[in-house]
Amino acid sequence: MAADLVVGFDLDMTLIDTVPGFTRVLEVLGEELGVDFPVAQMTAALGPPLDHLLAGHLSPERIGAAGDRFRALYPEHAVTPVPALPGAHEAFAAVRERGGRVLVVTGKYPANAQLHLDHLGLEADLLEGWVWGVGKAEVLRREGALAYVGDHVHDVEGAHAAGVTSVSVLTGGCSREELERAGTDVVLTGLEQFPSWLDGVVA
Repeated sequence: MAADLVVGFDLDMTLIDTVPGFTRVLEVLGEELGVDFPVAQMTAALGPPLDHLLAGHLSPERIGAAGDRFRALYPEHAVTPVPALPGAHEAFAAVRERGGRVLVVTGKYPANAQLHLDHLGLEADLLEGWVWGVGKAEVLRREGALAYVGDHVHDVEGAHAAGVTSVSVLTGGCSREELERAGTDVVLTGLEQFPSWLDGVVA
């Protein structure tokens, strides 16, 4: 089984704590636009695409340009302050030690996602960006993933649309109850528990 082992991971709030970076970019963007974003509220449940995050706070005609500006500001303000979540490096290592491949499948702009991976020394075999919810299923099927690890109910939807095991961690904005209602197959407190779970699956 190890030769065919492929595991996909979400990025924001699954592998990395994006809140400090998003907070700073939203503050800078708000200053430029003259908008007082409710930053704490907006970063309480990260995961959905940026356009969704901005939708309740800007008029529709402003969202596209604001999103472009957010992504432009991101490298300077949002990479350095963002840490890896506990167990992230060990989770990647657990897959590799069993001869497997690691995918990062995220709704984030790919170039900015890669900056996080490079900064934190998280080396993925494949990074697929700008995919969300059930849109993640295509790459998971294409790469033959066994499981997809995420923190959001829409990560559960993506895993199930691909026909792979949904593994959820409680490091994001969704509760255990929300993830279980969405139908996740496994709930872990955090990635620290992932190697033991993988041991059981591979065995």
